[in-house]
Amino acid sequence: MFKHILQRLCSSILILLAVSFFTFWLMHATPGNFFDSLRLNPQISQETIDRYEKLYHLNDPFLVQYGHWLLNILHGEWGYSFYYNVPVTHVLGSRLFNTFILSFTSLILTWGIGIPLGIWAALRRNQWVDRMLSVLSFAAFSTPGFFLAVLVLYAASRWGGLPLGGMHSPDYDDMSIVGKIWDTMLHLVIPATVLSLSSMASLQRIMRGNMLGVLRQQYILAARAKGLSERVVIYRHALRNAFNPLVTLLGYEFAALLSGAALIEIVCSWPGLGSLLLTAVRSKDVYLVMSSTLLASVLLIVGNSLADILLIWVDPRIRYEDKN
Repeated sequence: MFKHILQRLCSSILILLAVSFFTFWLMHATPGNFFDSLRLNPQISQETIDRYEKLYHLNDPFLVQYGHWLLNILHGEWGYSFYYNVPVTHVLGSRLFNTFILSFTSLILTWGIGIPLGIWAALRRNQWVDRMLSVLSFAAFSTPGFFLAVLVLYAASRWGGLPLGGMHSPDYDDMSIVGKIWDTMLHLVIPATVLSLSSMASLQRIMRGNMLGVLRQQYILAARAKGLSERVVIYRHALRNAFNPLVTLLGYEFAALLSGAALIEIVCSWPGLGSLLLTAVRSKDVYLVMSSTLLASVLLIVGNSLADILLIWVDPRIRYEDKN
């Protein structure tokens, strides 16, 4: 297992280098840069722009610029955001926690509701509950998230019971600790629910199919023949084996902490990393784009590695052994 983790770590470094290189190349291959818009501002002198370009080696060849950025990353320097006029770490730090709250809440809703619904539908196959859940999950899976967010926002505006955007109310700073938590939870309802529906529908369908496949196995028939209760058969023998394929999905859900909520954040005005990355790409803020992409790649690699470890813990039949 240790050797497998070491091999994954070495391959992850190569993947991060490849992702960062091609991202840096794409940012330079597209026409224009951030300073083109600054040159149109009469309040910013050419000397200021030249000083920035010299400080960050923006006039050097592409490979030299990439080499300087890579050395700065190794020294813990993530660069400077020209659009926000602050270091990149300050921008990412202020937005990362917001996206984590939204994505973690969505993850809890998705797995806390999708898994039980999938089990319920499998145990009542072809009954009205199963057919109703199939129709609802197909509708939720087929509807684009941003369109669903607009519909929910419209319904909330007519109802008037939930905030329509943002993360905090205008009087947030004057609230007590309990009031601040409650206010944040109210603002989370719409974006977290919309973000969860599509993943919940997909997870429910996968769980239903896995449970139906496991319930047809011979060892389930043998367990029932031994006189075990249906609860023990379902939750101790069938569920654990049906849940194994879903562990791999946790890796991709972990990566969604950065990129999965982008459109929902924009529609619901949630101040997270998704909307930040869109602003950085549109403004050609190269160091902010590089840091955001690198962070997304790290989350994806860490998520997949955690999924592999969890799969070994859940299923003792899986072992990583030397081929020799």
